[in-house]
Amino acid sequence: MNDIRTLTQFQDALDKEMGWRVKEIGAFRVASTGNGPERKFFIRAGIALVYAHWEGFVKSASEHYLNFISHQGHKYSELKSCFAIFGLKSKLQTLALSKQSMANISAFEFIINELENPAKLNLSSAIDTESNLSSKVFSNIAKSLDIQVTSYETKFNLIDESLVSRRNQIAHGEYLELGGREFGELVEEILQIMRDYKTDLQNAASTQSYKKPLQNYYVYN
Repeated sequence: MNDIRTLTQFQDALDKEMGWRVKEIGAFRVASTGNGPERKFFIRAGIALVYAHWEGFVKSASEHYLNFISHQGHKYSELKSCFAIFGLKSKLQTLALSKQSMANISAFEFIINELENPAKLNLSSAIDTESNLSSKVFSNIAKSLDIQVTSYETKFNLIDESLVSRRNQIAHGEYLELGGREFGELVEEILQIMRDYKTDLQNAASTQSYKKPLQNYYVYN
């Protein structure tokens, strides 16, 4: 993954992630509107494809956001806790799991000393879709990036039942009957959720909402 240092680079990365996915999904959407018997095949394959792009986009877009934050030169102490954790998680896990006092002391001292150093976020395993991006998993990822999920909650049943459940049926070789119109509506709904997530990440980056709010200090005479 290339370093993302500017807001323009971040927006370009998201545009590219979204662009090629929309084109590929669109091809299956068109094929699903035909009158031939192969239409059902395209719909079944299309469900699996839409899910793959749903999972792939959320994971890639989230990683791009962390990449951008990681290259802004902020100290851990300047970031909201949910972002600092991505760079300190291994030491925090030591504190949580180790029964060795010296290991715990070393991990704690490392965290204290590291807070005033430039943040280096671990991107390799930061975003885990669990290969099953349900609304619960999506919500956890969004919250880990300080993205509010309230506006998505009305779509949670759509994600779980209309997309994830059907994808799992197809993945397990089960028969699925779905009309072209219903598939088209599902495509539009999922693409809109992806666009909304893209917008939320762009807004968060442009407003620097990943930083801790400045404290208000009052001087009394």
